[in-house]
Amino acid sequence: MTTTYAVLSEGLEKRFGDVRALRGLDLAVAEGSVCGLLGPNGAGKTTAVRLLTTLLRPDAGSARIAGHDLVREPAAVRRRIGVTGQYASVDGDLTGRQNLRLFARLHRVRNASARVDELLERFGLTGAADRPASTLSGGMRRRLDLAASLVRRPEVLFLDEPTTGLDPAGRNQIWDAVRALRRDGTTVLLTTQYLEEADRLADDIALVDRGRVRHTGSPDRLKVLVGTYAEAVVADADAMASAAAVLDRLTGAEPVLDRERRAVGAVSRDPALTLPGLVRALDAAGVPLVDASLRPPTLDDVFLRLTGSKERAA
Repeated sequence: MTTTYAVLSEGLEKRFGDVRALRGLDLAVAEGSVCGLLGPNGAGKTTAVRLLTTLLRPDAGSARIAGHDLVREPAAVRRRIGVTGQYASVDGDLTGRQNLRLFARLHRVRNASARVDELLERFGLTGAADRPASTLSGGMRRRLDLAASLVRRPEVLFLDEPTTGLDPAGRNQIWDAVRALRRDGTTVLLTTQYLEEADRLADDIALVDRGRVRHTGSPDRLKVLVGTYAEAVVADADAMASAAAVLDRLTGAEPVLDRERRAVGAVSRDPALTLPGLVRALDAAGVPLVDASLRPPTLDDVFLRLTGSKERAA
């Protein structure tokens, strides 16, 4: 079956003075999917999003968004995308309903009142629709911001860290909204600093590092590339160094120390490593062990291993 891509870029480059922010970005996002764009600080994610939303012009390379050329048809691209940034774009002095009506007028949406009512109900904002946006909770304002970006039914929605600063309840509400968008066939390109968020929402992930996409695939596929996460919890902090030496020898990966939990972990790509073997090695080294485990890696592990960065995605 032929895959149709809502976002397709090849060799995108962007330079700011002596800084090469993008060094040949290749990205393919299938129609109707959620793609998570992850990478360390300074990797080029924000520059990529600004290019793909026509806010910047690339120095080299090409891209098509919803079937339209990014450079030759920027107006057509803008008509087919929605953008929700890190910070709310709604006017705090206007009510939720007034904000959505304003966006509908700006985009010349037909049957604007019906569309506004539909979005207010869809995002659970009907009861608060006539309150000033400044009085809404953080989660409600983010939902209102997301609703505003959907007024004209975009084919592709760019979400830049949509849940930053929200409490767990607000984050779950945004996650539910993103899942509903995917069910409706909207393509979503998501940048996030929460790896758990990408794990739960994304069909595919593009790991960006030093201006290029280094790895792509589903969360599960990327985890398979990394291997198994081995962890030892020790009885006292002095034993962490010994545990780290054992894990370094068994896995060949640099151990990660969690001093609060007195835990030492490392990713292993050795299929022969077993839990009994791990316990025996720790016991032979005289490590006072409280607990040991082997588990599938998280996206945090994937990020650290595949980008070689100690920073979290941001």
